[in-house]
Amino acid sequence: MSLSEFYDPSQGYLVNDTCVIEAEVTVRKVVDYWSYDSRKETGYVGLKNQGATCYMNSLLQTLYHIPYFRKAVYHMPTTENDMPSGSIPLALQSLYYKLQYSDNSVATKELTKSFGWDTYDSFMQHDVQELNRVLCEKLEDKMKGTVVEGTIQNLFEGHHMNYIECINVDYKSTRKESFYDLQLDVKGCRDVYASFDKYVAVERLEGDNKYQAENHGLQDAKKGVLFIDFPPVLQLQLKRFEYDFMRDTMVKINDRYEFPLQLDLDRDNGKYLSPDADRRIHNLYTLHSVLVHSGGVHGGHYYAFIRPSLSDQWFKFDDERVTKEEAKKALEEQYGGEEELPQPNPGFNNTPFKFTKYSNAYMLVYIRESDTEKIVCNVDEKDIAEHLRIRLKKEQEEKEHKKKEKADAHLYTILKVARNEDLVEQIGREIFFDLVNHDKVRSFRIQKQLPFHHFKEEVAKEFGIPVQFLRFWLWAKRQNHTYRPNRPLTPQEEAQSVSIVGQLREVSNKAHNAELKLFMEVELGLDLLPLALPSKTKEDILLFFKFYDPDKEDLRFAGRLFVKALGKPTEILSKLTEMAGFPPNEEIELYEEIKFEPKVMCEHIDMRLSFKSSQLEDGDIICYQKAIPITDRDQFRYPDIPSFLEYVRNRQVVHFRSLERPKENDFSLELSKHFSYDDVVERVAPLLRVDDPSKIRLTAHNCYSQQPKPQPIKFRGVDHLSDMLVHYNQTSDILYYEILDIPLSELQGLKTLKVAFHHATKEEVAIHSIRLPKNSTVSDVINNLKSKVELSRPDAELRLLEVFYHKIYKIFPPGEKIENINDQYWTLRAEEIPEEEKNLGSHGRLIHVYHFTRDHNQNQMQVQNFGDPFFFVIREAETLADIKIRIQKKLQIPDEKFLKWKFAFISLGRPEYLHDSDVVSNRFQRREIYGAWEQYLGLEHSDTSPKRAYPANQNRHAVDKPVKIYT
Repeated sequence: MSLSEFYDPSQGYLVNDTCVIEAEVTVRKVVDYWSYDSRKETGYVGLKNQGATCYMNSLLQTLYHIPYFRKAVYHMPTTENDMPSGSIPLALQSLYYKLQYSDNSVATKELTKSFGWDTYDSFMQHDVQELNRVLCEKLEDKMKGTVVEGTIQNLFEGHHMNYIECINVDYKSTRKESFYDLQLDVKGCRDVYASFDKYVAVERLEGDNKYQAENHGLQDAKKGVLFIDFPPVLQLQLKRFEYDFMRDTMVKINDRYEFPLQLDLDRDNGKYLSPDADRRIHNLYTLHSVLVHSGGVHGGHYYAFIRPSLSDQWFKFDDERVTKEEAKKALEEQYGGEEELPQPNPGFNNTPFKFTKYSNAYMLVYIRESDTEKIVCNVDEKDIAEHLRIRLKKEQEEKEHKKKEKADAHLYTILKVARNEDLVEQIGREIFFDLVNHDKVRSFRIQKQLPFHHFKEEVAKEFGIPVQFLRFWLWAKRQNHTYRPNRPLTPQEEAQSVSIVGQLREVSNKAHNAELKLFMEVELGLDLLPLALPSKTKEDILLFFKFYDPDKEDLRFAGRLFVKALGKPTEILSKLTEMAGFPPNEEIELYEEIKFEPKVMCEHIDMRLSFKSSQLEDGDIICYQKAIPITDRDQFRYPDIPSFLEYVRNRQVVHFRSLERPKENDFSLELSKHFSYDDVVERVAPLLRVDDPSKIRLTAHNCYSQQPKPQPIKFRGVDHLSDMLVHYNQTSDILYYEILDIPLSELQGLKTLKVAFHHATKEEVAIHSIRLPKNSTVSDVINNLKSKVELSRPDAELRLLEVFYHKIYKIFPPGEKIENINDQYWTLRAEEIPEEEKNLGSHGRLIHVYHFTRDHNQNQMQVQNFGDPFFFVIREAETLADIKIRIQKKLQIPDEKFLKWKFAFISLGRPEYLHDSDVVSNRFQRREIYGAWEQYLGLEHSDTSPKRAYPANQNRHAVDKPVKIYT
């Protein structure tokens, strides 16, 4: 309802500034969708929505319920070594197998991965009709050379004939074309038959639009389309979305549009068929499925009504939920149009309230009745490859096993056991800080009530070490977010159950109470046989040691030692040199690794102090290296452990992509997060073979769209590489590059304007890029342009205009700074100033002249501007007849076309048509309150200029990114 109607007192909606709204509530049967079982209730299951994939789900269900298609998918060759995420045939086979045999709704992630889609694609709603075409083309390609080659054509391909037939001479031109679906007009058509009538309607080619017939010249002719044959499965795409040229936007057509349960395309003696059609084939179709779009032009929801096996029962497939529906719900309620609410007070003469139905049919699938037996065939397990059945049954068993594990999860706990071997394997390879990655150590799933000593026996058996040689330490998460072995379990604690041992962890570790982390201490002799563990007193401290080699920039685990708390590092130097393979007298330096978040903290250890004085305790880490004289430190990139750990903490592998190929990685570099913009481009330049790194411009990555950000990174606009890689709260490892023809610092000081130059005597328009410093003026732009264009005379003066929607909004003064000019939305136009404008005098007036058109058939008052606007000089007492002569000469329009033009004075969008005797200057005497562009002389005629290019599929809506299947 328009606001004007709502506020109109005579309508009665608003009384005393109050609107009363009544709602009639109907209580329906309560359906508990949490416990609703689609398989149990209907015999079918749905598909899970990944975010915005309802359009895909409705199409996949429709194709699945064409048994001949499903059987063909099952017979596409796949092998047991294929992975569903990398094979469209296997992913589709897997999906359809699960739809056929699973008890629960089925996920589509493997299929979308096989398409080459990322998360962004799954959250971008596309057009179901476009996906249908792309998917069928891809499957048709993958079926080539297999036993099911030609399935797509056999099911969906039909043919029609485009013809042009001359009326007065014996000449006819025909062209046969194939189609997989038909796009039918909804606007202006009451039903499917009306759309087919419009599809085959004859167009007359006459007058200015005569046909150039071979050897016959221009001829009156009739042009049209007739069908040669229809496919067994007829897919009708309803054009619910169209481009509105008046509003320059896509709109949804919600008009009522009927479609029959049975479609007879042989009606009226086969008026849709060409003379070449095989009349023995009966084109009688029955409706199989209705795909519905609910919503508006900027999005909405898709679902499908399907009759499996063409039974009388309809089912609604709405993502995960499948429900039985009445035929009326699938048919009449999807016609669209308006619905009238019941009268609240039947005895009163109330105006009925109508509302538009935004849920309506969007795609129809019909099956030819004579082909029903072939298409609605039986599909059972023998049609499914054995390796696929084995694979999917195994997946189902694993799923059931996980389900059982989840149900019993409260009875079990996870114990993670780290060993010396894990430290040796991981430190310096996978991790550099702390001691181990607990996600990659041996895990045990143990009943909580199991005595710990039984668990200890299981571990001993697993690792082949007698239980008496094992000692377990509890890990603790310290306040600085590091993990260290804290203390060994006592014999009394080991006698308790596993669940009680799990409760012994430090309070700071409670956030990780799902897992019990242990360090298994084992002592091995030279013959690698286990030794008895030394007893630990209160005076003993267990320290872990890492060794750093600055020559190799290598950090590795060296071992662990018990030391006396009151002892000094000098007492263990010989042991440390032995562990590192140094001579006994080698001078070494010791550092304590304290933390690495939010920054690295690694401090030098004074060997003259005791371990206790240095505040060292159980589980602490000491890193050591050969002592390097100050004079030799410059020979190494990272001469000491703190500098090496700082490097490791801040290194970042960055994947670089060309801005022209944003999906492909070109190369990768290991960089420091502290690098400046200059540091980064300096390292990128050699790989791009660019002599001047300052000519490289970088653009950051959008983690949500998986695309480059709209604006590049400004020259030195960020401090560090880490700032370039952050997008809101996400961190990326991708940067895009482009190579400029001048340094970025210079480019940012310049502004580039695209200027359309209109030659005074020629029709062509040339676009010129003008690049000048931002503090330049319009005069500088004009002078630059003069050196690039051909002028009618050397002393010609130019002006710069701002044009928007075919209207002139501004003449730029020569002194205006170009940094204030926006050419992103407005068109900049340069032209010569005509001599008659320079000598305007007191009896002349400069007016705006615009081209426009109107739709008289729909009685629209609103004008639609098009073409190139221009200024024109009119004089006092000059009639329209005089002006028309000069305008025709200026625009060089032939007489036969110009005679059809109408002239109007237009103010605030309303035309007032003029006669040849009208004095035009009289109309422009009013004060121009709204600006010159709101009062102008309008030239009404048909718009023959090339239309703006739009996607071939005009039915697409609100989709920025076309559907693509990359694999």
